[in-house]
Amino acid sequence: MADRSGIIRSIGIEEVTALAAGLVVAPGHNPPGEEAATVEVLAQACRLRGMDPIVEDVRPGRPNLRAVLPGGDGPGLLLLGHSDVVPPGEGWTIDPYGGLVRDGRLHGRGAADMKGGLAACLIALGALRRAGVRLSGPVELAITMDEEDQALGVRHYLYGGDRSNFLGCVVAEPTDLQPIIAARGDAYLKVTIIGRAAHAGNPADGRNAIHGAIRVVEDLRDWHAELANAAHPLVGPGTVSVGRIDGGTGPSIVPGECTVIADRRLLPNESGPEALDQLRVRLARLGLEREGLTASAELTLDMPGFETDKQTQLVAALVDAAADAGAGPLPLGGWTAACDGGFLARDAKLPVAVYGPGSVSEQAHRADESVPLEQLLIAARTYALIILDLLGEP
Repeated sequence: MADRSGIIRSIGIEEVTALAAGLVVAPGHNPPGEEAATVEVLAQACRLRGMDPIVEDVRPGRPNLRAVLPGGDGPGLLLLGHSDVVPPGEGWTIDPYGGLVRDGRLHGRGAADMKGGLAACLIALGALRRAGVRLSGPVELAITMDEEDQALGVRHYLYGGDRSNFLGCVVAEPTDLQPIIAARGDAYLKVTIIGRAAHAGNPADGRNAIHGAIRVVEDLRDWHAELANAAHPLVGPGTVSVGRIDGGTGPSIVPGECTVIADRRLLPNESGPEALDQLRVRLARLGLEREGLTASAELTLDMPGFETDKQTQLVAALVDAAADAGAGPLPLGGWTAACDGGFLARDAKLPVAVYGPGSVSEQAHRADESVPLEQLLIAARTYALIILDLLGEP
């Protein structure tokens, strides 16, 4: 039987911090999609720990990575993460790619979302390999590109083979070490309003598409307010947020076209096509045709949510492993964000849980992002223990 306490002791804060800092230093923001440098650091870390990574381009220069810890013929366990980070943006008081360690935290873009989680996963696999642990099934670490944009990486991963032969999937996204068993999905909805261009000296000759877009945006705000009345017990209500408007050529031209792009957060039992159908009904009710305008809608991203039964073997093992690793007695929770795990739940029918270091609400996508070093250590130990509990052979 594997020496649990010995394996825990073999996972030290210096090793996981060093790898996480190395990942932060590697650029990888998306858009435009610069994951290759981060993946190279991960690939080298795999090789140093005796694992042969499989690196495969999904788009030119934008690879997925898989690393497998071999086991027996039984079902395995999937650890899932993404290599891309959002662009740094404004407001930083430190170098976003400096990998600064200060005051017990690692600072930099992606420290929480989610290079810290990736480092913890890989360190856990390395510790188990060093210990020579025998497993009843394999452990696969899948690191996908493009999670922050169109989820191209996870869809490529799913289309590349049968991914259903796992006991479950643990997504290493930042949860402040709280086991998450439900997450919202996300749908990008694009509305195109078509009018008629004309000279602004006589605007009545045209049909102003931006005026129609204003009507659409107002209705999307109403939709958001209506959704607040139907909250899910773990993830809260669905939401609608307008993120982008494009229209017009110049002030002297009545705009003939305008687009509105909205983010529609989905409850676990909702889908992107359903949200699109609901939007089309709302657009029809606006009666824009009476103003000489037309409005069409399309779904440009459908990232499913999920909800996992708390009685599943995966959830029970995660709760026990987190407690034994020092995370404390945190309740099962829900996640208002969306993640690639929803695709594994929907398309591979896997039970999915999210668990990782850092805070998605307080650190992810913000200036001066950081993650506590202690959480990196606890996460790495948790991943090692859940593998032992689910797959370790006596």
